[in-house]
Amino acid sequence: MLTAVIADIHSNLEALEAVLGRISELDIDEIVCLGDIVGYNADPNECVSMVRDRNITSVMGNHDACASGLEEPVSFNAAAWKAVLWTREVLTSENRSFLAHLPRERAVRGFYLFHGSIHETNRYIMSKRDAMDNFRMLEVVSGERRVGFFGHTHMKIAICKKGETLSSPDSRELLLSKESRYLVNPGSVGQPRDEDPRAAFLVYDSVEHKITFYRVKYDIRKCQDKIIRARLPIWLADRLAWGQ
Repeated sequence: MLTAVIADIHSNLEALEAVLGRISELDIDEIVCLGDIVGYNADPNECVSMVRDRNITSVMGNHDACASGLEEPVSFNAAAWKAVLWTREVLTSENRSFLAHLPRERAVRGFYLFHGSIHETNRYIMSKRDAMDNFRMLEVVSGERRVGFFGHTHMKIAICKKGETLSSPDSRELLLSKESRYLVNPGSVGQPRDEDPRAAFLVYDSVEHKITFYRVKYDIRKCQDKIIRARLPIWLADRLAWGQ
């Protein structure tokens, strides 16, 4: 079975359309989303509606929680704070309710979905200690599931744990070992931060036990123009071209 994994769409309709277009070419069986459908960019309703209409299995991100009114953006920087409050104002009631009722994490057959860290939506997996903490929790919450997919950092990474040893294989394709567990981030659809401005996603092949990472070009300028017209912070438009 082929599963496309997307994360951190962040109201970037142009990037989402490009990613879904590429996914449609790959004979995918299902799509799952790791949260932060909204925030930063200027098409929150369009992106939420697209996720809803396609029945994409999703979990809640920290921007989703704040935009739906479940939480306040107390830890956000000024640009993110302004964008999420703007998003809260423009969301339809149906889309706001959809975001508010997303689960924080989900077990899906052979893998586990969460946004930032297991049980902590707004915590990043950045260090070895972060990874080890999440591997321990993954074993508790997911049983025999060996793969946990997460987002939030906006950067593609695969972390492998074999015994007590961690490694981060850096390749477009990753063959999964039965002796190891994995934490994998597909990168961001709508706001990449790894100095590659192309939208990111991955495909998990549960038969071949393989993960393949993808990047897709999209119309960055069109998305930037919408940010400017919405009077959101100009930095949010600029960073899309930098991939930062």
